[in-house]
Amino acid sequence: MITSPFLAYVAIWVFCVLRTSSLDTFIAAVYEHAVLLPNASLTPVSREEALKWMDQNLDILEGAITSAAEQGAHIIVTPEDGIYGWHFSRESVYPYLEDIPDPQVNWIPCDNPNRFGHTPVQERLSCLAKDNSIYVVANIGDKKPCNASDPQCPPDGRYQYNTDVVFDSQGRLVARYHKQNLFMVENQFNAPKEPEIVTFNTTFGRFGIFTCFDILFHDPAVTLVKDFYVDTILFPTAWMNVLPHLSAIEFHSAWAMGMGVNFLASNTHYPSMRMTGSGIYAPNSARAFHYDMKTKEGKLLLSQLDSHPRHPVVVNWTSYASSVEALSTGNQEFKGIIFFDEYTFVELKGVMGNYTVCQKDLCCHLNYKMSEKRSDEVYALGAFDGLHTVEGRYYLQICTLVKCKTTDLNTCGDSVETASTRFEMFSLSGTFGTQYVFPEVLLSEIQLAPGEFQVSSDGRLFSLKPISGPVLTVTLFGRLYEKDRASNASSNLIEQALRIMLAVIISIVYSLRW
Repeated sequence: MITSPFLAYVAIWVFCVLRTSSLDTFIAAVYEHAVLLPNASLTPVSREEALKWMDQNLDILEGAITSAAEQGAHIIVTPEDGIYGWHFSRESVYPYLEDIPDPQVNWIPCDNPNRFGHTPVQERLSCLAKDNSIYVVANIGDKKPCNASDPQCPPDGRYQYNTDVVFDSQGRLVARYHKQNLFMVENQFNAPKEPEIVTFNTTFGRFGIFTCFDILFHDPAVTLVKDFYVDTILFPTAWMNVLPHLSAIEFHSAWAMGMGVNFLASNTHYPSMRMTGSGIYAPNSARAFHYDMKTKEGKLLLSQLDSHPRHPVVVNWTSYASSVEALSTGNQEFKGIIFFDEYTFVELKGVMGNYTVCQKDLCCHLNYKMSEKRSDEVYALGAFDGLHTVEGRYYLQICTLVKCKTTDLNTCGDSVETASTRFEMFSLSGTFGTQYVFPEVLLSEIQLAPGEFQVSSDGRLFSLKPISGPVLTVTLFGRLYEKDRASNASSNLIEQALRIMLAVIISIVYSLRW
């Protein structure tokens, strides 16, 4: 784990030396795992019962790891909560936790399983990595005792962490990451006192790691790329898809493109909670992805990636949009809601056209041409510039072309999964106040469009050719991290009410089974 600027510089120097013997490409694997869940109970089970459940999931993961290795994979990522599930209280998750040491101890659990107490899960993961000569990334729970000398020590005398671990091809523990940005129902875990910046070097690139909800925040996600120069992000997740902008394959591929890194996303597979969507993403396009709401089966993905992806051209996200003269839309504008946020919209009324819509400091510009203007489908251009305050607090600037759920404009922004309208071309831009903008293109039936669009240096997201399928959304998803703490008394009251409502809904959903 790297925790200081000095160590960061040393690590970067060592990495530059290692690159002289590095591989130019590598085979990446991710596994979308249909997790076997223990009985939903807030009463703690015995350690033996917990191990029984974890072993059942590890048996499945062993098959995926072995298969990936046989196909030449250098590294495999498995999902968040993939070994024991998620429906726990602080007390009931405890039997599933192990003490995970700092990787600096230079430990191969497969060779010395009892060095840090009883750690059968780490031992098995280590042996899977060693026996198959593959890096294994997994998500488990860590426990750390504390006492009254620590003013932040929980009343039960221990910290509990949602934790990612990485074992190298010799079975050595080389990375441990404690999730910083816990989702609103993760009350069984603690967040570390400071964000952990975790990296490690291999002969096929420099890697960083974070978990699920972390992706929406600056630390550690952006810091890993901008300050620690990782080539590839490892991303275990238990992601619940939220359309139109936060479906897993859509947003994760956009983050890879916006940040200029490889991104290995392994999601849990639980369609009744809208959990699906894994992928292997390069900065220029998705290399492999999987989205399946119809079956209960897991899925192994493999693809070749560049070990050191070429960094994209620096984008000035406001250059083009600030040069466009905004056309007045008058009373044609209307309001709509996307994931509890109020957008300003304008309807696209022709088969082709130029439209502008503004909200606060953000003006969004769209030039487009449809194959035909269907009477049974409506599209709108929307803008949002504000603080999202429901399941988390994060400031957004978003320009989005969306298909409305019906021809009623009140449904613009609602979740919709199918469309029939094809676009011959589009060009979307906005006057963003941030360099962190993530370009999304999502097609009907929740499909990506790799190689069909790109971003120009002056900040336009544009199609390279007629899009291969009907369009659900074309979006520039901007994050203004420095504004995340902005608030006022009235917005805080609304935020609290929405969070309580969403927490109740999610808690009910979490209790559902297949």
